Amino acid sequence: MKVSIIRVRLSHLRNSEYCMFVSQLVAIFSKFNAELLHLKKTFDRILALMPELDKVRAQDQDSEFSNLIHQLDVLRGQIFNALVKQVKNLGNSGLKSFTPQLEVLNRLLDKHGRDISGDGQNAKTKRLNDFLSDITASPEITAAIAALHLTLFVDELRTANTEFASKYILRTETEAEAETVDTDAIRSEMNEAITTFFDAFELYSLEYDELDYATPAAKINEQTSYYKTELKARDTRRKNGKNTNSEDPITPKA
Repeated sequence: MKVSIIRVRLSHLRNSEYCMFVSQLVAIFSKFNAELLHLKKTFDRILALMPELDKVRAQDQDSEFSNLIHQLDVLRGQIFNALVKQVKNLGNSGLKSFTPQLEVLNRLLDKHGRDISGDGQNAKTKRLNDFLSDITASPEITAAIAALHLTLFVDELRTANTEFASKYILRTETEAEAETVDTDAIRSEMNEAITTFFDAFELYSLEYDELDYATPAAKINEQTSYYKTELKARDTRRKNGKNTNSEDPITPKA
């Protein structure tokens, strides 16, 4: 009995989704006897390309890592700006009891500048390190920050700046070791292998009517239908003006 394999627009899948889709396809069909079904040759071609697909997955994870670093950079800038704004607001409040502490903090900000958030990543890291080091080294500054209830701002700024610096160094080391990956070429070759596999699947199901192609086809189609549904929903959101680039990737069906 001839079976039909549902096709999904592979080009519409993000790299992380694409890698997951292919990995799931392999996991599903590996449970069946490819040689008995006369699909060993076409399936082996997909298996042979899996190491190349791992490179795409690794590069995609590195891209996500870069996005995290950018988010941390933005966050530390926002915290610093909030701290500067809070000092300014307190100064405009007219509360004379805060005058000595505000004088201490304004001297600190005059020294390091109030424009740190506008600097490049490396320059920002150094200036924030110097700013935070002065706070740690001075009991007077630390006391002023505590009296004005700004300790949380400083603690959050220190955490964000430290995490950014650590992640930035790690990314630099990883990039130095990484090889250049032609994602488009790898996906194109894998697409061809998958298409050949599906075409052979349908052809041999008709030619070898006595073999059970329906069971593996049903498993594959169930998973593919899930991706098709998710892609259709994403296309609808895009047509409605939603920012689909900010969405989490399609997750595998449980």
